[in-house]
Amino acid sequence: MRRFVYCLAIPLLFTFTSAQAGEPSALFNGKDLAGFEGQIEKFWSVKDGAIVGTTAPKGINYNTFLCSKKVFKDFEMQFQVKMTKSGNSGIQIRSKIADTKVFAVAGPQCDMGGPYWGSLYGERFGGMMKAADGKLVGKILKVEDFNDYSIKCVGKRVTIKLNGTTTVDEDFAKMPDEGIVAFQIHSGPSMEVIFRNIRFVELGEKK
Repeated sequence: MRRFVYCLAIPLLFTFTSAQAGEPSALFNGKDLAGFEGQIEKFWSVKDGAIVGTTAPKGINYNTFLCSKKVFKDFEMQFQVKMTKSGNSGIQIRSKIADTKVFAVAGPQCDMGGPYWGSLYGERFGGMMKAADGKLVGKILKVEDFNDYSIKCVGKRVTIKLNGTTTVDEDFAKMPDEGIVAFQIHSGPSMEVIFRNIRFVELGEKK
């Protein structure tokens, strides 16, 4: 007698689907830059549900950020990012505004661009906190194309994934307990960076 076993596949880990990626969140509503502050009219816009930063045509000589007005603690964030080859960008986590004139930010940054992809860098916060393996990044990075980027911040632990590969996964004693999330445009030549399919989920209890 044959016995048939029917299995129901139940995912054990929460994943972000493409349908969920466009849903409004506590960080970004998918339509405009309400909830953010920065030099928005100069450098930032929303196009087709994506956050776009550009310094065309001349570039800039300082770092500037699109800053969340809300402060966050534990969260998980996934998105796709693409920038011009010479570009340099990143996502600040648990950070603070250091200069409201140019919207400079201080704190940990999940880095993007050049040899820094997938690293955790301290912007006005002591420099490199954890460098990603350059050889590994070179194998998985899609230059001038969209890359999948994931950030998870729980307690003192930060996990960064680039195109599904973990580049940082450590506890950092100096990690602030809370702070803003901010998108970076780096000083230098003209550049453009696009953040699309942004998904942001706060973890733990909300107050």
